[in-house]
Amino acid sequence: MTDSDGKAQTLELADIQGTVLRQRPWPYTGAYFLLRIDDPADGRKMLRQLAPQVASADRWWNPPSHAWFSVALSHAGLRALGVPQASLDSFPPEFRQGMAARAARLGDVAESSPEHWDPPLGTTDVHVALSVFAPDDTALQSVLDGARETLNGLPGVSMIYRLVASQLPTRRTHLGFVDGIGEPDIEGAGVASILRAGDDHYGYLPGFGPTIRAGEFLLGYANESGQVGPMPQPNVLGRNGTYVAFRKLHMRVAAFRRYLKDNASSPEEEEFLAAKMVGRWRSGAPLVLTPEHDDPALAADPHRANDFNYQQEDPRGLRCPLGSHIRRMNPRDALSDTFVDIKIHRALRRGTTYGPMLPEGQLEDDGVDRGIVFIFMGADLVRQFEFIKTQWANDGDFVGLGTEKDPVVGDNDATGTFTIPQQPIRRRLKELPRFAITKGGEYLFMPGIRALNWLAELNT
Repeated sequence: MTDSDGKAQTLELADIQGTVLRQRPWPYTGAYFLLRIDDPADGRKMLRQLAPQVASADRWWNPPSHAWFSVALSHAGLRALGVPQASLDSFPPEFRQGMAARAARLGDVAESSPEHWDPPLGTTDVHVALSVFAPDDTALQSVLDGARETLNGLPGVSMIYRLVASQLPTRRTHLGFVDGIGEPDIEGAGVASILRAGDDHYGYLPGFGPTIRAGEFLLGYANESGQVGPMPQPNVLGRNGTYVAFRKLHMRVAAFRRYLKDNASSPEEEEFLAAKMVGRWRSGAPLVLTPEHDDPALAADPHRANDFNYQQEDPRGLRCPLGSHIRRMNPRDALSDTFVDIKIHRALRRGTTYGPMLPEGQLEDDGVDRGIVFIFMGADLVRQFEFIKTQWANDGDFVGLGTEKDPVVGDNDATGTFTIPQQPIRRRLKELPRFAITKGGEYLFMPGIRALNWLAELNT
């Protein structure tokens, strides 16, 4: 890796919270916790006790307490800890404003607007976000017991929200699709293109696109422009940190199933329409490589499941529609003739499912909350997360589709359409409802481990 002067640049893996650069091994179980700090001294003491438990990128496969633990803070949380005003003011305006203040820009309107969010999401009470994941319930409970003991001795820190978020069987979402297939490859770190097998062998997989410079995701490193971008001050606070968009999305599984059934003449056609909307079959097999039928064997082969592009293989979207979910979230080479630099808009995605599965075949909503905890991480909330939401998910102009939105996560309102290119006549699905309802979220800052210790020692 090189900096703006062409010199070698090495990532400080021991200082980077591991979840930024590594994916959790499967299977896992876990939970998210939101905390409020009423006493700065207790808040700093909490960080002193939590920092040693954070799994760094260089200790990811042998984490403390046999669990994967991460810490992030809101702007209000940094203030509650006693961070000096000059440091608070050095954060970018979108982070200072918070996600709720930018809801309209993100498409969080109507049912998804902040007044309908689960409390305390979207309020200034959200100061600290903790995520804890472990390979099994026993390991998770051990970590949670220790965290509970820590909080019991800190009356100035309160747990105000808890969400259990464990992986569903076969790594699928509530809509039935295998998730977490494509991630950007960060120069010097490997990220998602590194596969850990049972024998601890690491190998690079094809199809993850061009390697992206670390400064697009971590503060303090050169980005795609060859520059080190702005970061919070002092440097010890900002370096090796990243910004996080935390979102709780309720998935309308029954509505998705009914929409497929209402627009198809057979179960086979339902599967076909679902694949067209997502861009992959439920197994994870991409339409670009197997457009006519699912191919579980292809999906199970990590060297093939993500090894495709659009420009040569499917320029008109006859296999994978131009407006499908995966094509919007990662256009790959499809925009190469529009002078759009895909690399500066890529996002690191983490998170997992929450809630029980809706029974197979059930077409009526059972009233149970289920969905996805979506986690974005990157160096620029506006250029990355908000751009993806506003331009790629909630607009269609960039692929010539006018006002069409992402059929799966777009802010549809039952008046829009989804175009399926085909010969001789294209097909359009109409009256597309909203399947993903925002139930809350926040912009957070995930500091490096040195920064966590710096925060813990403020005013001491």
